[in-house]
Amino acid sequence: MKSTDLALRLLMSLAVVPGDADPDDLPTTRDAARSTGAAYTHMVKVVGRLQRYGLVQARRGRGGGLVLTPAGRAASVGAVVRAFEGSGDLAACMDGEASCPINTACRLRSALSTAQEAFYASLDEVSVADVVAAPTGPLLLAIGRRGS
Repeated sequence: MKSTDLALRLLMSLAVVPGDADPDDLPTTRDAARSTGAAYTHMVKVVGRLQRYGLVQARRGRGGGLVLTPAGRAASVGAVVRAFEGSGDLAACMDGEASCPINTACRLRSALSTAQEAFYASLDEVSVADVVAAPTGPLLLAIGRRGS
């Protein structure tokens, strides 16, 4: 979940960077690691995955930094969580591998599966842009200015 948390926090912080920001003021991967308290190497991996998913663009060199893509702004929180967490089962017996004496009659598997689907469905309704609407976005901007 740590990578998922970092990915969501990074997407949120990039979503409030003004579109007309000076290229020299774009946040870098190192800035993102520092602001989240994450190890730089861990943040590099998170940024790399977000790039592969087309949610973040990383520009190298002078005037480089991280930029949220239009797809990143529109991405559902559910899609991001699924991408980072996978659709892993909540209990070992749900994947059909575990041997459990009540496996064929167990109602817990169904209940957990239904709950997991509801969890993702609720997150699918919320985009990155939605989660940075006021009051969150202005607060993120104020925190970013203090951290500079």
